[in-house]
Amino acid sequence: MAKDSRPRSAAVRKEKKGATVGTGGHGRRKLQGKGPTPKAEDRVYHKAHREKVLAERSAEKKRSQKPRGRGSQYGAEDVVAGRNAVLEAIGESVPAKELLVATDVESDGRVREALQLAGSQAVPVRETTRRHLDNATAGAVHQGIALRLEPYDYADPIALAEDELERSRKGHVRDQPLLVACDSITDPRNLGAILRASAAFGARSVIVPERRSAGVTATTWKTSAGAAARVPVARAKNLTQMLKELKELGYFVVGLDGDGDVSLPAFTLAPEPLVLVVGSEGKGLTRLVRETCDQILSIPIGAETESLNASMAVGISLYEVSAVRQGAR
Repeated sequence: MAKDSRPRSAAVRKEKKGATVGTGGHGRRKLQGKGPTPKAEDRVYHKAHREKVLAERSAEKKRSQKPRGRGSQYGAEDVVAGRNAVLEAIGESVPAKELLVATDVESDGRVREALQLAGSQAVPVRETTRRHLDNATAGAVHQGIALRLEPYDYADPIALAEDELERSRKGHVRDQPLLVACDSITDPRNLGAILRASAAFGARSVIVPERRSAGVTATTWKTSAGAAARVPVARAKNLTQMLKELKELGYFVVGLDGDGDVSLPAFTLAPEPLVLVVGSEGKGLTRLVRETCDQILSIPIGAETESLNASMAVGISLYEVSAVRQGAR
């Protein structure tokens, strides 16, 4: 048989396949997973995402709205409610925006007098529904009549203290300045009661700090029973610093506290220009205010009673000072 005349190719030794060279990372993205599945509310095209967005918008809208008194167009803090409270406020010429009277109000002497005073003071009178009065007063007992107040005009404490010193220089010891300062009194009813006690026993002014303190609101007016119109309220940016300035003017700063170092019967500073400082019933005087005081005065009470509320402590202390100045003690 004839041999194949085609030339044979050279023999090639086949080696085992070595390690496969990688792609240099070019295919890594294809191999990696996409991570955990997003929550339904985070998937843009899911119904839960739309519901989440709507809920967030609704919450943001509520936060941006000013709080209102049960549907009222203004808060209840600037409204005095009730016949006696309205008559006392308008009788003291408290700055007012308007007098609200229910269309079906049962008129009596107080209502008629309030209407007459409103007319003489050029305070607008508006008839309205009881439902609107309910909203305007946040559900308070209004007896068919309410008075909207102007924002309170606070006095400057240092200017007021200087005026009191100047006024007292030509007077008797009973005319020495007597001021009350409130340290962390946050309840407007307490502030109103302190104003009432101050008016009764000769305090010339009540001083409150700008922060962490009650201000003069409708509740304050009502609790004070008209005293807020007779005793000016001054506001201090920093109570501790203001007390130091009063001491430089010649005032003695006396704190009221159950753990005081001087008992009220032994108090000897009554004839001097005084600032009585009262703290909250729960925490008492704050540390910096306490350290600023010249004396800490305590009121003796029975062992069965743990403490006195702020307005009661102020009233008792003011009475004692007033009695000493009048020569009764």
